[in-house]
Amino acid sequence: MLIYWANDEYRITIFGHTFFRFFPDWFYATLKIPYRLSEGMAFHFLFMWFFTLNGILYILYTTISGEWRELVPKKSSFKDAWLVLLHDLHIRKTAPPQNKYNAAQRVAYTAIIVMGLGSVVTGLAIYKPVQFYYLTWLCGGYHFARILHFALTLGYVFFFVVHIVQVVLAGWGNFSSVISGFEVINEKPQTVIPTTNDDEEAR
Repeated sequence: MLIYWANDEYRITIFGHTFFRFFPDWFYATLKIPYRLSEGMAFHFLFMWFFTLNGILYILYTTISGEWRELVPKKSSFKDAWLVLLHDLHIRKTAPPQNKYNAAQRVAYTAIIVMGLGSVVTGLAIYKPVQFYYLTWLCGGYHFARILHFALTLGYVFFFVVHIVQVVLAGWGNFSSVISGFEVINEKPQTVIPTTNDDEEAR
């Protein structure tokens, strides 16, 4: 995100009047990042490779392991995702049946993969618009590719915020199981009370 903070081009302006700025002056002053464009670009291009390689490895894993069957939305997933949302907002009492992931998670996790691919394509179109002119053309031109790239970044922020809220609502146990891959359940051992037949067999 530092590259966006470094260049104040991300604003909503109509007929020369700015209605909204994504990063106002107090934002720069608070984080002490006054237009550090070169540093922002350096970090951006460095982490771009981690982002891309992580996505490739994730897709390979889900494909080889067969996990994609649990992630790819079904025909009813988009309808059921709305019902899941209503349940999470406590508007609907019961949630649709689910397996490993519910319908909303199927849609969200598949969408984030598509978004990642979109970020790589639009990023290359912006980074090398001459060398990758065909990508720039597919993205609707250089300026529209920038808009798409930034919109996808906002989508990641929204995805992250929603997940943090869900983690808070679900509790720490759910979060730790997501990170570790297993859930620890502490149960007190039940006292076994011998029956009459057990007493007789013991004698």
